Amino acid sequence: MEGGQIPPSGVRGLKVLIITYYWPPAGGPGVQRWLKFVKYLPGYGITPIVFVPQNPTYPLIDEGLAKDVSPNLEIHQQPILEPYSWAATFSKSSTQKISSGIIPDKKKQSALQKLMLWVRGNLFIPDARVLWVKPSVRFLSYYIPKNNIDAIITTGPPHSLHLIGMELQQRLGVKWVADFRDPWTTIGYHKELKLSTSAEKKHKELETKVLNSADVIIVTSPTTKAEFETITSKPIEVITNGYDVENIGRQQLDEHFTLAHIGSFLSERNPKILWEALAELVTENEHFRQKFRMKLAGAVSQEILASIKNAGLENHIDLLGYLSHEQALIEQRKSQVLLMVEIDSPDTRCIIPGKLFEYMAAERPILAIGPEGADFAGIVTATNTGKFITYQEKEKLKNTILAYFEQYLANDLKVHAIGLQQYSRKSLTGKLAEFLRKL
Repeated sequence: MEGGQIPPSGVRGLKVLIITYYWPPAGGPGVQRWLKFVKYLPGYGITPIVFVPQNPTYPLIDEGLAKDVSPNLEIHQQPILEPYSWAATFSKSSTQKISSGIIPDKKKQSALQKLMLWVRGNLFIPDARVLWVKPSVRFLSYYIPKNNIDAIITTGPPHSLHLIGMELQQRLGVKWVADFRDPWTTIGYHKELKLSTSAEKKHKELETKVLNSADVIIVTSPTTKAEFETITSKPIEVITNGYDVENIGRQQLDEHFTLAHIGSFLSERNPKILWEALAELVTENEHFRQKFRMKLAGAVSQEILASIKNAGLENHIDLLGYLSHEQALIEQRKSQVLLMVEIDSPDTRCIIPGKLFEYMAAERPILAIGPEGADFAGIVTATNTGKFITYQEKEKLKNTILAYFEQYLANDLKVHAIGLQQYSRKSLTGKLAEFLRKL
C-alpha cells in the first residue's frame, strides 16, 4: 500500500465513498485535493471508492493528472445534465469563465452574460450541477447498502453535491462527511450572481441545513471554521490543501529576475500597488529594468493586462498561457520569485490557495499580497517561505522586491523553509484517516 501505515491486524479496513464533480481529466486546483487523498488513503487501511459524473463539462482539461489514479481504484459514473453545455451553444467562452467562477466585470458584462448569471444564481440553486442530485441519490441508494460502505464524503463546490450526501444520510443512515474546499454563501463571486431575495434566502437555508446535518464538516482554513461555527455545533475539522512529492527535480533558474504568477489572474485580484511598485523600480533602477521579467501562466483578465500596460510594464511580461500541472510545477521551480495575490476583501481572508503549498515545495521565495488578517499570511510567515504584504503597504512591497533583487544579484536568493512536512499530501491524508476511523 502506498503511503501511511497499515492498520493493526484484526482492524477492518473502512470503505469510503467519495462523491466529487472534479476528477481527471479535469484540470485546475479543484481536482487535486481528493485525487491526492484517494491516492494515499489505502496506505492508512481505508478503501476509497469514487463517484463522479459520466459526461461533465470541465472548463480546464489536464490529461497528465490521470497518472495519480490507481488502476485498482473503483470508480462509478452517472450521467449528468449540464446547463453549461447548453449555454455553450450561445457563448462558449462566457460559459467556460462563469462555470469556473470567473465573473466578468459588471461594467463590461454583455446582455447574454447578465442573463447567464441571473439564471445560474436564481434557477439553479445552489449551482448548475443540481440536476445531478436526484439520479445520483437513486443510484447510490442501492449501491451503498449492497457494498457495505462505511461512510460517504461529498466535496464542494459545486455545493449541490452536499445535497446528495444529505439525502443519502436521511435515507440510509450512512455516516456523512461534508468537505468545503471553498465557502458557500460568503465566497467572493456569490454576490455577483444577481440573486433575488427569495434565491438568497434559499441559498442560506440550504447552507444551514447541510451544516447542521453532516456528521463531520471539513474546511480548508481557520476562518471558514470560525464562520461555520456560528451556524452549526457539528464537529469541524481544518484540513488544508497541500503539496505532493513530484518527480520534477531541481530546475535551472531563470537567467532574468523573474516574478511568476502561476494560475488564473482574475480582475478582482488586480494588485495595482504591485504595478505601481514595479513601475517605480523600473524607472529608478537601470539594472532592475534590464533584468526584470514577469511570467504569467494561466488565464489573465483583460483588466489586469490593461493595468500592466498603463504602468508601462508590457515589455517586461511573458504570457505563458494555460499550463498542465506538470508544466506549472516546472515553471515554479525555475522562477526567481513566486507571486501570490488574493482579493482585497474580508470575504477572502479564509482563502488559502492550493498553489501556496506547491509554491512552498518549489523552494523559491514567495511574494504574497492579500487582505489584512488573511489565513495564508500566517502559513507563509510560520514556514519562513516568503513575505506577506497587504494592499496598504506599497513601500514595504517595493522594498521587499528590491531586497529579493539584490539577493538575486548576489546569487543568494534562497528559501530556508521550516515545518513543511505537515502540509504534505500524505501527512494530511493521515489526519483525514484518523477522524474517519472515529465516525
